[in-house]
Amino acid sequence: MEETQIGTVSNYFDHVKVAAIKLDKGLKVGDKIRVVGGESDFEQSVDSMQIQRESVERAKAGDEIGIVVKERVRKGYKVYKA
Repeated sequence: MEETQIGTVSNYFDHVKVAAIKLDKGLKVGDKIRVVGGESDFEQSVDSMQIQRESVERAKAGDEIGIVVKERVRKGYKVYKA
């Protein structure tokens, strides 16, 4: 299955291990994502996500979401739907 870029990391909060991601395409809880940039290249499931500290099940293009990530990421890393 071909991967589609769905967004870009806009910030990372180390103390809570949360990435802020600006979405170019929709995303929902349960989807698998792949984060690529620098030395990082990993896949994970979206177990939960928030928009402005409110839990949501799905987000659309243009939204900025926060999700817990299993590895440190940096601004500009690309996010793909796996």
